Amino acid sequence: MMTEKVRELFDRLQDPQLVARFQHLCGVRGIFKTPEPTQQTHQNGAWLRHGSRGTRSENAGEGKPAAGAQRTDTDPKRVAQNGAPAAHRELTGTTGRVPDPPHGSTVKPLRKNSLTGDVGQEFVIENRFLFYLFTFGTELGNELFYIIFFPFIMWNIDVLVGRRLVMVWVWVMYLGQCTKDLLRWSRPASPPVVKVEMFYNSEYSMPSTHAMSGTAIPFSLFFMTDGRWEYPSSLGFALALCWCLLVCSSRIYMGMHSVLDVIAGFLYTVVLLQFILPALEPVDTFNLTSRFAPLVIVFLHVGLGLLSFTLDTWSTSRGDTAQILGSGAGIALASQVNYRLGLIPDLRADQVPLTMPVLSSGLVGAAMLRFVLGVLVLMVTRALMKAVTIPLVCWLVGVPGGDTRKARQHMEVELPYRYIVYGTMGFNVLFLVPLLFGFLQFH
Repeated sequence: MMTEKVRELFDRLQDPQLVARFQHLCGVRGIFKTPEPTQQTHQNGAWLRHGSRGTRSENAGEGKPAAGAQRTDTDPKRVAQNGAPAAHRELTGTTGRVPDPPHGSTVKPLRKNSLTGDVGQEFVIENRFLFYLFTFGTELGNELFYIIFFPFIMWNIDVLVGRRLVMVWVWVMYLGQCTKDLLRWSRPASPPVVKVEMFYNSEYSMPSTHAMSGTAIPFSLFFMTDGRWEYPSSLGFALALCWCLLVCSSRIYMGMHSVLDVIAGFLYTVVLLQFILPALEPVDTFNLTSRFAPLVIVFLHVGLGLLSFTLDTWSTSRGDTAQILGSGAGIALASQVNYRLGLIPDLRADQVPLTMPVLSSGLVGAAMLRFVLGVLVLMVTRALMKAVTIPLVCWLVGVPGGDTRKARQHMEVELPYRYIVYGTMGFNVLFLVPLLFGFLQFH
């Protein structure tokens, strides 16, 4: 009896109609022109199939690219439902009825699908404030944010907190991505869900790694700085909670995750942090002081990457996993080098707690100057390493390098490419860029 109730609760939380209702409440209206579904549909209108591991997948066909794809089947045998004729009609993201004329701005997803190149369907935004708010929230879990946030912390605020925060990010994201590939649950069906974002639409959905990073990063930042920096604890916790809620709700707004995906991502992270946070200090100390640390760092991160590449077929998420592991390995190696050379020493116990500095034009200007200069170094590093690494790796493993996109679908190309490029960038974040700051006296 209890099992049935839990299953019913899971089904309700996974229902695409719940996502569509939230989108409708936030002023998102879908413009769907699709034929009626066949009689073999689920109660929420989503196609059902069983995945390779016996899990239920909605709106998915053969292969991973269809995991979140929109229905475009034109089978003439489809029949009418809800009293509507079996013909093409325009749907909202909720009820499937012919909508009233929309009032708002008609837009398309900001970025095309990373795997298929699909640009998605138009939709109507009736509340631009919420659109921009949730777009900002979802960017807090994307690559651009990580490139900005982690270096800024290490260059301008607290090196120790920055490198340990990267450790949390690497572990949480790696476990989240691997769990996705093991469960293989597809994205919410569209229709009824409006795909406000398309970039990650072909990847699996359970758990939401945006929700995981959106929980792990702010709360880890709070726990690591509470007591180390002087600020009101209640304010820090409130900011972390707002950050977490914004990222989690943005994934439902974007149509990328069911409510169940987001809740699972949050709870999964809460459990992981119980083990990760106590392990940060001994692992960080090992990375800094052990003479075996470089070998362990390299082989551990490469081994984890190889393992993740065997869990499923190629997709952009494989590269993202290798990119995260490579960045973490580069920063960990730079920590060892800094320690050996006596660069960027950690604060002594008698130097904490730290006082929040008074903001001034000089302080802000110096921080922005360091940040801009550091990002320029990283951009040059990425461009140079990318130009050299892909042709070199293709030549070494015997893969044709004429079509870079196809070449990177080979594990033996994608894994070393991501590791070398982003490992070098991670190393430069914590070694070369601070060394340059010291040379230019940007203290």
